[in-house]
Amino acid sequence: MYQYDSVDFLVNEAEKNNKKISELILKEQAERMEITRDDLYSKMEKRFEVMEEAVKKGSMPGLRSVSGLSGGDAYKMKCQVDRGENLCGPLFGHALTKALAVSELNSCMGKIVAAPTAGSCGIIPSAVLTIMEDKNIDRKDAVMSLFTASGIGIVIANKASISGAEGGCQAECGTASAMAAAAITEMAGGTPRMISNAAAIALKNILGLVCDPVAGLVEVPCIKRNAMGTANALTAAELALAGIESRIPVDEVIEAMKKIGDMMPSCLKETAQGGLADTKTGRFYKKAGFDL
Repeated sequence: MYQYDSVDFLVNEAEKNNKKISELILKEQAERMEITRDDLYSKMEKRFEVMEEAVKKGSMPGLRSVSGLSGGDAYKMKCQVDRGENLCGPLFGHALTKALAVSELNSCMGKIVAAPTAGSCGIIPSAVLTIMEDKNIDRKDAVMSLFTASGIGIVIANKASISGAEGGCQAECGTASAMAAAAITEMAGGTPRMISNAAAIALKNILGLVCDPVAGLVEVPCIKRNAMGTANALTAAELALAGIESRIPVDEVIEAMKKIGDMMPSCLKETAQGGLADTKTGRFYKKAGFDL
């Protein structure tokens, strides 16, 4: 059984056995759970289907959260892309639309996959589904990539944290972005070493990000940070696939994230007492409650 305390261990195991990281994770987790690999794959496929459905529902017009703070931005982005007017082209536009859609649906109490958390739920589905569709990648490979993402996520959870309340938003959106970067790098044919570099680059780029939900709700700034986390995952994967390496190994990046989170004051850890939550407008939203 793996200890999941090192991404480098997973990479070395994959290289030694000439396997994809996703294949190793699927095999090991199936043995750990005492079920067949086919059954475990089916469980992951069902989560993949939930992600697909969340994108569809979250992209519909008229979506609005109970608080009134969010909703409808995914549809705006979708319309912009459909008109061919978004600045960075269809792939980037579709990715942002999906990230907003899943996150907004979460704020509207819709069904999502908390991967790794509800607050960061839009990043992995948007990256994986966008690359699958744009590059015509086999659906099974896309589902399998979620095992690679989960392996990276388990290591981060064990070595640091995936909780905004413990490590700031770097631990939530940062982890999701690293997981997504790893997944799409494997989908694009990247080596296990490229996957570790993609995860390292993605997490490095979000170090220090505080968790400052306005009015204590996972809406502002969290939904748009899901779009940012997706863009960051695409960037990290693109760099890694070009052979660009992270000068700081991914396991050391994770350790740095843990230390930064430990040094962060509690007002910047999901308490809604600092950062954007403590701006003039942030305080107004808190006072206005659910009458926005």
